[in-house]
Amino acid sequence: MSFTFLKKLPKPETIKQEYALSKKAAQVKKERDRIIREIITGESDKFLLIIGPCSADNEESVCDYISRLSRVQEKVADRLAIVPRIYTNKPRTTGEGYKGIAHQPDPEKRPDMLAGLIAMRKMHIRALEECGLSSADEMLYPENWPYVEDLLSYVAIGARSVEDQHHRLTVSGFDVPAGMKNPTSGDFSVMLNSVYASQHPHHFAYRGHEVSTAGNPLAHVVLRGAVNKRGVCIPNYHYEDLERLIQMYGEMDLKNPAVIIDTNHSNSNKQYGQQVRIAKEIMHNRKIEPNIKKIVKGLMIESYIEPGCQKVGGHVYGQSITDPCLGWKESEELIYHIAEMNQ
Repeated sequence: MSFTFLKKLPKPETIKQEYALSKKAAQVKKERDRIIREIITGESDKFLLIIGPCSADNEESVCDYISRLSRVQEKVADRLAIVPRIYTNKPRTTGEGYKGIAHQPDPEKRPDMLAGLIAMRKMHIRALEECGLSSADEMLYPENWPYVEDLLSYVAIGARSVEDQHHRLTVSGFDVPAGMKNPTSGDFSVMLNSVYASQHPHHFAYRGHEVSTAGNPLAHVVLRGAVNKRGVCIPNYHYEDLERLIQMYGEMDLKNPAVIIDTNHSNSNKQYGQQVRIAKEIMHNRKIEPNIKKIVKGLMIESYIEPGCQKVGGHVYGQSITDPCLGWKESEELIYHIAEMNQ
């Protein structure tokens, strides 16, 4: 094989013991899990807001951002459950570019997977210990899940991973909500099939073990827009898209029908400022149509301290080094608007 084996990585149990979560923080996460689970199952009328940087590239600025979210969460706790995006793995369309802190703890230095696994875990712990907010991450690599499984309250499966059997089967063993995004083609059937697979039990090989899972009834869909064969972005958050999704959900034997809408990516044509308009349209549609209100459980928003983005090495504090994000001022105003619309 053309593999060069550089080093053997520690087992998840070793990393988890060395960088352990306090009992107090574990109890906070347990309560947060309950709140988020009840939103997905419909037991709670609160609205889920998964918000934060495109990629969590720097612990200091990311945790500064999350501390701001924490203060806002206290003010809207009766209407919203805010889950910070701490996305430590960054999917790349061509395989080139910064792949997230799990690969490169320092974006300007060479990859270091061991240091990356530690940095990934430390950032999630810090957000939970200091700010009281358990977070969301994208499961780009199913093998990495055990390193953070005790820290996350929400997991996203990306548009390029959602058709992969290994991702679907791994999600079937989760006990937290998992959002299955529509593929880049926009095919709703593929997305719903991934939810079906994730909600059912399976028997497979995982990290050198033969395992079985019970199925994850909290698996649900995420609409992130599509790209047609001409490379044009096609949004799928409009009223008509949601009506179609409701009909398709009803035709399948799925538990806890739920959709989270990603306001960026192909829904915004990567025009990050449009997230404000898109979020407001979705909240309006929830107001006027009971079926849409019942199924739309939350939003995903890309947001950071400074608006826009920069290249790696730009050193603008709190600005994305991957996709552009809303700045804090606009984000805070939008959060309050969403809370007001969810009365």
